[in-house]
Amino acid sequence: MVLAPKHEDEDERLAELESYGVLDTARDPAFDEVVDLLATMLDMPVALISLVDEDRQWFRARHGFEPSETPLEQSICAHAILGDDILEIEDTLDDARTADNPLCCGVLAEMRYYAGAPLITRSGHSIGSLCVLDTKPRKLTAAQRQLLMVMSRQVIRQLDLQRALKNKEMLREEIDHRVKNSLQTVASTVRLYRSRITNAEAQDALDAIGRRVDAIAQLHAELNLTSKMHHVRLDSYLERVAQLLQRNALTGTRVEIEGATRIEVDSRVAAALGVIANEFAANAAKYAEPESGDEVVIRFRLERTGPNRIQLICSDNGRMRSAEPVVDSLSSTSLGARLMEAAATQIGGTLSEGRVEGGFELCVDLPIDMHRSESDRVGRVSQTPARGAARAAE
Repeated sequence: MVLAPKHEDEDERLAELESYGVLDTARDPAFDEVVDLLATMLDMPVALISLVDEDRQWFRARHGFEPSETPLEQSICAHAILGDDILEIEDTLDDARTADNPLCCGVLAEMRYYAGAPLITRSGHSIGSLCVLDTKPRKLTAAQRQLLMVMSRQVIRQLDLQRALKNKEMLREEIDHRVKNSLQTVASTVRLYRSRITNAEAQDALDAIGRRVDAIAQLHAELNLTSKMHHVRLDSYLERVAQLLQRNALTGTRVEIEGATRIEVDSRVAAALGVIANEFAANAAKYAEPESGDEVVIRFRLERTGPNRIQLICSDNGRMRSAEPVVDSLSSTSLGARLMEAAATQIGGTLSEGRVEGGFELCVDLPIDMHRSESDRVGRVSQTPARGAARAAE
């Protein structure tokens, strides 16, 4: 057998192959479809995606061929990757490179024909080939050669895409790790300063900062669970926020969520709702006084009120609130009230609040999609002069 010579850049070529991370992985339908289709289109019994490793060729996909790999000395594809064009051997028994190859002379098989298009990466390295084999001598037509070359480029594009997605996921995990560490450091610093001061106003401010950090941490966790990096499943996000609030709640306080429907919202909307929920719970825990010594119950209810609108209803069972009147008025100078109002205003939302039967209630009306909300607002503004001009013309 004639063993194919090594590339001049063999080390770089092998490093490029390794970077795809596909060797010895499970079969992939995306590549199986390629060899199945190619075998049908070219009327070939065998079609393979062969990746040429240091001492073997491993098949990313195979049609009509059982082994998942063969030694390098049996690899015809090791010859195919030496050029930029298709390697076609019309009769393997008449070619010195394949005449005594066990794949061709009856020891392992009787492959009398081979055609392989090199899999050339963007950096110019040939990492393998897309090849077809037959049990009888033959020759590809011009159209068949073109099909084989086009399909080989599609294989490389699919490999590139999978590598890019894998690298993106690795980067995302690294960013996630660093963000978590940063948020934990900020939260720890806030708690440290909080423990060292005695001024009540400063303590309240640091408590508010801590709650904001917690809300951001929950938002980050929810974003990290989804591939839609600008949208958040609101029901699962609010569940996370509620669990956090429950863990940090004083004894005798219970946090509940009602009717959290499956809605995906803009991440900025989720961030605002997290801040509002945190501040409402903090105010309720601090000021709500239920009758007869019952526990404080804080509820969050989510409702869809329009094509692009939702309403978060925050309530507690504080039939009275202790002597801090500012918590009952959003126009007050209460830090928590100002934070809630600012969070809603920044995303085009509105707040309303007041006492209801059995407690206190805050209603937050917000858009679902900020981009859609902004587009609608721009559209309404742009239409106004036209209507005015029409009236003037009349």
